[in-house]
Amino acid sequence: MNTATFAEFAERADYSLLEALTPDPEATADGEDHRPRQVLSGHYVPVTPTPLPEPQYLAHSRMLFRELGLSDDLAQDSQFRRMFSGDLGVATGPMRPWGWATGYALSIYGTEYTQQCPFGNGNGYGDGRAMSVFEGLFEGRRWEMQLKGGGPTPYCRGADGRAVLRSSVREFLAQDFMHALGVPTSRSLTLYVSHAETVRRPWYSENSRSMDPDVMVDNPAAISTRVAPSFLRVGQLELFARRARSEAHPRAQKELHLIVAHLIERNYREEIDSSLPFTDQVVLLAQLFRDRLTALVANWIRVGYCQGNFNSDNCAAGGFTLDYGPFGFCELFDPRFQPWTGGGAHFCFFNQPVAAEANYRMFWKSLRTLMEGQAEAQAQLDQLLEDFPDAMREAMERMWSSKLGLPGYDEALVQELLQLLVDSSADYSMLFRRLSDLPEQIDSLRECFYLPLSTSLERQWQGWLVRWNSFLPSGVDRVQISAAMQQVNPAITWREWLIAPAYQQAERGDTTLMAELQQLFSAPYDTPSTELAVRYDRLKPREFFSAGGVSHYSCSS
Repeated sequence: MNTATFAEFAERADYSLLEALTPDPEATADGEDHRPRQVLSGHYVPVTPTPLPEPQYLAHSRMLFRELGLSDDLAQDSQFRRMFSGDLGVATGPMRPWGWATGYALSIYGTEYTQQCPFGNGNGYGDGRAMSVFEGLFEGRRWEMQLKGGGPTPYCRGADGRAVLRSSVREFLAQDFMHALGVPTSRSLTLYVSHAETVRRPWYSENSRSMDPDVMVDNPAAISTRVAPSFLRVGQLELFARRARSEAHPRAQKELHLIVAHLIERNYREEIDSSLPFTDQVVLLAQLFRDRLTALVANWIRVGYCQGNFNSDNCAAGGFTLDYGPFGFCELFDPRFQPWTGGGAHFCFFNQPVAAEANYRMFWKSLRTLMEGQAEAQAQLDQLLEDFPDAMREAMERMWSSKLGLPGYDEALVQELLQLLVDSSADYSMLFRRLSDLPEQIDSLRECFYLPLSTSLERQWQGWLVRWNSFLPSGVDRVQISAAMQQVNPAITWREWLIAPAYQQAERGDTTLMAELQQLFSAPYDTPSTELAVRYDRLKPREFFSAGGVSHYSCSS
């Protein structure tokens, strides 16, 4: 049944997290808790968002609205707009008049950090400007809705808790795009902006070639709402495991148990039988998360996505893509592609499997702490960690085989192709999409290269195409092989130089380009019309190479 009114929406409320987990005992009862402070225990802090003044509608995800059974008209409803632009004064019925923010720990490549916390101990690190405001049941499924840019929380570390329109448009579009690509991800619900409130951030001047931002700019404040089955992160489990190991307070081990149990209930219950002993459930959780994480990272590389900052706090414990901050999509193929100026090679495009293993290690360590004294369970967890590289390799091999239409993986063929992509200055997405037409000659690939091919490279390409065609399954119609490849090699990709005009126009109140991108990104495997292909299926123009804010960007949002 379609949910058409705000009152009907409110009746969907069902707050499992607030009922199953414990609040910070030092929190206020009314959620007026916006200054940086230490949070010593509890799973969440009740907090009220800071409403945007004079919020204006920019966009909503028709795709997700349909899945949730929501009427499109709700996005324009005054109470709905107020709620998802930060005003929980409209809460009615079973809804709570406050949201909640969560703490988590930070690990980078398996090394525990606390210095990013203003107190130097990790008790102030967590959701600084993200807060969940609703959890409910829609079409038989549980979803949590979280504001990004809803103002400061106790974890804000002195910042304003706001998000700028630029980053909000990027995340809004990217989540829908990734979902349409078949990559597990958080989802986009709504996007509202205020031209009555601006926030000042470092960014790039026009035509800048600077690596770091070189000017301060005023940006309209915006709030996007992202949606997921839960927003539990590896970093959250890690926080409670650290506290349990150090015996930070008497309930530390119990809090770790509760959040792991809640993760199973929220993200894995369909696959984990609740009648199993809890120890067995935890081991099965570790296996399922490993399967999801390896498949997720293989999918990222399949579509050219680079997370940019894959710390444990940016790793969803449900095994999907979360936190679209310094992300990007590879155009000119480079295994070391990294759009974030603060990311370094350790989070680059082809290093994502290694980063995933580091995050899995922190997940394993947290579960191992929970299983203290249970030698058999710990041994099973240890084996899952030891086998992670093999599981990751198998996921990658399946992915490369699917991209090339192969019945099985051939290491030499794939590695030769990847080297050719580098040597030929090839566009990653364009090249694989053109391969989906099963060419036997080099001519149909020429438009995929940023530089003319040398005679030597032409010969190498021709030889590779002959070998590849010989590996394709015999006895299968080539039309079928081509169709299957077209379902894993997208026809269009995210190109930052085409996204920037959309958020620049949105600042002026023009959402035409945003709407066009929403439509285009809703069916990324469909061959675009000639008109759209001319604009979106083309090589990156030379002027955008090394352009600040387009070829690279800071985490300024």
